[in-house]
Amino acid sequence: MSLKSFAAKLFARNVVRRIHKWSHRPIETQQKVFKELIATAKDTAFGRDHDFAKITSFESFATKVPIRDYEDLTPYIHRVVKGEPDILWPGKPLYFAKTSGTTSGAKYIPLTKASIPNHIEAARNSILCYIYETGNARFVDGKMIFLQGSPKLKEENGIKLGRLSGIAAHYVPGYLQKNRLPTFETNCIEDWEDKVDAIVAETKDENMTVISGIPSWVQMYFERLQLATNKKVGDLFENFQLFIYGGVNYEPYRAKFEKLIGRRVDSIELYPASEGFFAFQDSQSQKGMLLLLDSGIFYEFVEAERFFDNDPPRLTIGDVKTDVNYVMIVSNNAGLWAYNVGDTVQFTSLKPYRVIVSGRIKHFISAFGEHVIGKEVEEAMNVAMDQFGFSISEFTVAPQTTPETGELPYHEWLIEFEEPPKELQKVAAVIDASMQAQNSYYEDLINGGVLQPLKITVLSKDSFTRYMKSLGKLGGQNKTPRLSNDRKIADELVKMQG
Repeated sequence: MSLKSFAAKLFARNVVRRIHKWSHRPIETQQKVFKELIATAKDTAFGRDHDFAKITSFESFATKVPIRDYEDLTPYIHRVVKGEPDILWPGKPLYFAKTSGTTSGAKYIPLTKASIPNHIEAARNSILCYIYETGNARFVDGKMIFLQGSPKLKEENGIKLGRLSGIAAHYVPGYLQKNRLPTFETNCIEDWEDKVDAIVAETKDENMTVISGIPSWVQMYFERLQLATNKKVGDLFENFQLFIYGGVNYEPYRAKFEKLIGRRVDSIELYPASEGFFAFQDSQSQKGMLLLLDSGIFYEFVEAERFFDNDPPRLTIGDVKTDVNYVMIVSNNAGLWAYNVGDTVQFTSLKPYRVIVSGRIKHFISAFGEHVIGKEVEEAMNVAMDQFGFSISEFTVAPQTTPETGELPYHEWLIEFEEPPKELQKVAAVIDASMQAQNSYYEDLINGGVLQPLKITVLSKDSFTRYMKSLGKLGGQNKTPRLSNDRKIADELVKMQG
């Protein structure tokens, strides 16, 4: 065992002990975070506008501070962007993480001196929990790659601006710098396809042990590696042991990854966002990711089915239940207050609190009242993949409300297969049966003759890559939604098949 791996094991043990302390006192931990946030921000513009000085409990906070989307917060954000201090959080933020918006265009999410360390420590601690549980620390001696956005930053009114992953690249600990790839120069390449080719050239002869990134873009990297070397990734990188990912569910990609790698490797799921690093997979044997309750973030939860009601109940960590779909609301030490992140989560455990990301509150299908969410379509796809043994590159689902032939409406599954299965109708039937088993609304619509069973549209190779490229969103943290309540994405993908 090397000195570095021995030190990593000792460090892991100490960190896990600290995690156990707060995770075994979840309600007290969140109360402490809540009080610190309110006390620190009471003299900011937002704090004065919402009477923070008189907030003594969560109940008074919920009365004074409504749930907000980004669009609702923009009057304050614009003041911060202009360089005004003490608006949402004391002083000015160190950075803005620039992300793609919806109706608001680009989003500027503040990152402060208080919030930045939480992002870095969470990523580090996820690896340390893995080391502690498995006893495996050999990979720390090899090379590690993090597929991420450009670390080049702009500056506006004294605040630096860039992608979250690019900002995080400036905070890689010194003890990892010698192990880290790609080089800074390669990371700065803007064109994603050129960047991947450059990363392949830099890494193909290295001892890669850890690879991290969004699965769809890591898949492209693996495919380019295989094309350049004519070897499976696991043969090329004999010591490759750990895949770290976030952003999307890995399961639909797992079969393809194992084919590209040639074997199974351990994986760690992360739940990072510009608004905060919310959770990470702390166990290889337990389902879900540990919700980070001591990281400067106070959490609220609203049942997804009631979210669009007038004044739905706002729950704190002590009120949640397992297997319920919640919209997650956060207040944090970067100055976001009762902020709707847009994600829906389900708790898999309450001791400790672990979550899975079940979808997006704006990414669903309910054209007929079926309330289909991302978790359900991913589970149905996994059932079919396990039964028929096929693998996919990507897929998305959309409603077909007005079929041209006058037939009943249906859900269209647009799938980019590695190789389309021969029994496509049977695959569709298994997926549909899984959907009905998971979603009683969908089952009732099928049985009631409102919808017909789903149909699969087979997409040509690289359809999703070409679609994302057409939007200027190829690579980085960008990803195609698993499902939509309209046909904007579906129609564009179908057009590309001509």
